[in-house]
Amino acid sequence: MLLLTKILTQLAFPLFQGLALILLGLLLLALRWRRLSLASMMLGVAIIWTFSTPAVSNALRASLEMRYPPVAIDALPEADVIVVLGGALAYPRPPRLEVELTDPADRVLYAARLHRAGKAPLILASGGKLPWSRGGSEADIIKALLVEWGVPADAILTESNSRTTRENALRTRTLLEQHDLDRVLLVTSAMHMPRSVATFETLGIDVVPATTDITVVERLDGTLLDWLPASGALDASSKAIKEYLGMWVYRFRGW
Repeated sequence: MLLLTKILTQLAFPLFQGLALILLGLLLLALRWRRLSLASMMLGVAIIWTFSTPAVSNALRASLEMRYPPVAIDALPEADVIVVLGGALAYPRPPRLEVELTDPADRVLYAARLHRAGKAPLILASGGKLPWSRGGSEADIIKALLVEWGVPADAILTESNSRTTRENALRTRTLLEQHDLDRVLLVTSAMHMPRSVATFETLGIDVVPATTDITVVERLDGTLLDWLPASGALDASSKAIKEYLGMWVYRFRGW
């Protein structure tokens, strides 16, 4: 089911949608339905072009990221525990020899900074291992990184079985109850924060958003370049669309 969800998400991305329409247009052209063929191919190109532009990509991401803007560490309240969500690591698959950090790895660094600033006595690392991944759970790897960066091992709890945001929240709630912890500083990427906060609060967890991994950092210059396709913009648009799909599914299921 998890793999099926990943596949269905890919099918909703602009690149797949655009290519599917272009291929449909070629099929219609072979059948000599020229007008429908042209319309289908033009729509496919338009979808890919639109979501590949920095202007559209930035607007999509900002619509998520600005819901919970970052707050200076000194201005954040103290809490019982810092919960840092996984999704920030690349496993050591050949030719990699070690775990490597991906863009969302700011989550782990930010959790360490919050702990060093005395915002909470504990860090809870939440993240399991996907069935097709090699190596240990993300939570265990995050713990090792935090220890390497100076956080005491006895100040770190791990939740090593969750594979989705919903499971992060469910299994985190169990650990909070076991350790008699209440207020949570929730650390995750800015785009992921709206769905994360809603999911945790639905389960009755007292959450303070501690946003990191900001991707929209400055206004565009309003030049032609803002409307020309870029591969990075298409990838960023797809990530924002994935978050919106996740929010809609979670809302539909009452999560």
